[in-house]
Amino acid sequence: MKIITVVGTKNTGKTTLVTKIVKELVNRGFKVGTVKHSHHSFDMAESDTGKHKDAGAEIVVGTGAETFFTLKDSKELEDILSMMKFIKNIDFVVLEGFKELSYAKVSTSSFKDEFTIKNVNVMEMNDEDVKSLVDLVDERSFGTIQNLNCKKCGFSNCTEFISANIKGEANTQCKTESDDVLLKIDNHLIPLNPFVRDFVKETITGMVKSLKTGEFGVDEFKKIELLIRDEFRKE
Repeated sequence: MKIITVVGTKNTGKTTLVTKIVKELVNRGFKVGTVKHSHHSFDMAESDTGKHKDAGAEIVVGTGAETFFTLKDSKELEDILSMMKFIKNIDFVVLEGFKELSYAKVSTSSFKDEFTIKNVNVMEMNDEDVKSLVDLVDERSFGTIQNLNCKKCGFSNCTEFISANIKGEANTQCKTESDDVLLKIDNHLIPLNPFVRDFVKETITGMVKSLKTGEFGVDEFKKIELLIRDEFRKE
């Protein structure tokens, strides 16, 4: 899963650019998710779900033609990204805001840092400009970084890997970013090197295959979800 951040000052077309990037990525066959940063709470006051929230519910779910969740507390972005990746198998996430993050960025204003791959004037962009920009996004964006400095990507550390991607000098993705295994302990995402990742995957998969899951209507499976709670363990 690749991540791109659209940043810029107020009223410079960030949301407009996000929608253009999303449409072009979808046209190319990618599954896309978006996350918008806001300094304010989302206004749900007059809705039924808003009343649920005001009553003190920790989590509120609205379901119908669409489904949405609201949580009582804010979630770390990395948690949100991992949820998007494993729930919907997203190819690209387009972030709006979050200029402090170390992901590839497109700026709609004069803002520029070492992670900015291009500054654009949204109001002057045509369809060909958008296609060219998405080509660049596809080439230079990357996924979540595990900060293991494992060198399996060919670079001496994760910082060099990020820098090379931003400059268009890398032709690989992070080797420890997993599309098939996610480990979280007490809400902390735990990075796994390829050996440990494969060990966990093969061990759990082998155990599940030994079970008579067919009795429960599961003859074949594509995803295993395992949650272990140890809240009452005595030290």
